[in-house]
Amino acid sequence: MRRRVFGAAVVAGAMMLATAGLAHAGDDVPVAEGSGEERTAQAQAAPAPPKKLLPRNSNYLLPKIRAKQQETWRWQRLMGKPLTRSVNSAATSRKPEYRRWVLNLWTKRAARERRLAHDPPRRAQWLCIYRHERHPRQGWSTRTGNGYYGGLQMDISFQRTYGGWLLRQKGTANNWTSLEQIWVAERAYRSGRGFHPWPNTARYCGLI
Repeated sequence: MRRRVFGAAVVAGAMMLATAGLAHAGDDVPVAEGSGEERTAQAQAAPAPPKKLLPRNSNYLLPKIRAKQQETWRWQRLMGKPLTRSVNSAATSRKPEYRRWVLNLWTKRAARERRLAHDPPRRAQWLCIYRHERHPRQGWSTRTGNGYYGGLQMDISFQRTYGGWLLRQKGTANNWTSLEQIWVAERAYRSGRGFHPWPNTARYCGLI
């Protein structure tokens, strides 16, 4: 009887030791913090790394620069002035800031030349000649059929000499603007001819 009791006690003690060992062994196993959904939420809440800013494409500025250049040269050509040189640096430089600076420069140049072109010297004198030369209904588009064209009645030889580029581009002077006709006449005046190509009407205006 004592042997059976002792044996039972030994078996019970062994089971207790085994259970305690398992409990201590479990303390050494690492446990993940939070569930899979919690880790995903934490990753989404973390701030994203800053994106690298790429330089803005400024190619759209190039046609605008060319347009302002062409406008500047058109007014200068009309007034008989030397054309402002272009080094075309905006096309070779890819810096948006520089291209905007070039655009601003040519915009100012075009505005200045346009202002000068719209205020020709001797405007009053040319308008006086125009009032005597023009056809009452056709005005600056006068074409009388006698070989003279426009509000200032220029013949083909006169147009070819002082406004050849306009004659090639737009046809005879009756197709030119009033400003173009005045500046072509101004070129003749500056060449030394004065108002003498209009002997009668210039005399009516007291110019010769």
